[in-house]
Amino acid sequence: MSTSTSPSAVQHEPQLLGQTIVVIGGSSGIGFETARRARAEGARVILTARNSERLKQAATEVDALSIAAFDATDPDALGSFFRGLPVVDHVMVTAGRPYYRRLVEMDFTTIRDLFGQHLLQALYVARNAIDKVRPGGTLIFMGGTGARRPAMGLSIASAMTAAFPALTASLALEVAPVRVNLIAAGFVDTPLSAELLGEQLEKRRRQLRTTLPIGRVVRPEDVAALALHIMTNTALTGATYDIDGGQQYVAA
Repeated sequence: MSTSTSPSAVQHEPQLLGQTIVVIGGSSGIGFETARRARAEGARVILTARNSERLKQAATEVDALSIAAFDATDPDALGSFFRGLPVVDHVMVTAGRPYYRRLVEMDFTTIRDLFGQHLLQALYVARNAIDKVRPGGTLIFMGGTGARRPAMGLSIASAMTAAFPALTASLALEVAPVRVNLIAAGFVDTPLSAELLGEQLEKRRRQLRTTLPIGRVVRPEDVAALALHIMTNTALTGATYDIDGGQQYVAA
């Protein structure tokens, strides 16, 4: 008489159980999806965003530990937020938006603000996080790959794209043993992309599906999966991780 044994179910140990994650810009898109996935992996999640109504809705969906509505480009507001934080394990910053204008169309006041929104914001976050992020935890910033090739209208985006990896590497030394990493994304199908492209959104999606090596557009959950990997792999610091489906290598 023969007997058969069913394979035992493999138990998945939550990767972030007991850890606390702050997502600055966590009410939608990449930030929200990262918060959702982190919560599913056992993390406590703290969300911030400018829009208080969207923030409250997002917090309900991910069962956030707490929320804070403020402008993350304001150093005083950012400092106040960090002073009120408990010690946390990870901080991810997704706030901000790209700027595409030809030289003759540029608003230089806006440009000065944008540099503050990206590079200075990273410095503000890093300095405030020194005593608030546990050793071995990480700061994760968002950058891009789309402006690595010169093109009309990409002067500011190109400068940001070039500067952010160097800043990330230096900050990794400055705030060690807290880790600092950068995610460089191409087009990601988010509400912000829809807002920026308007009626051209579907055309852009079709173009990318036919030109990208992966045969599809990159989604927020793709970026979130990378963010969680960076959080959980404690050997990673000072690095830039591309996630654009190969967009930078093709005429997309």
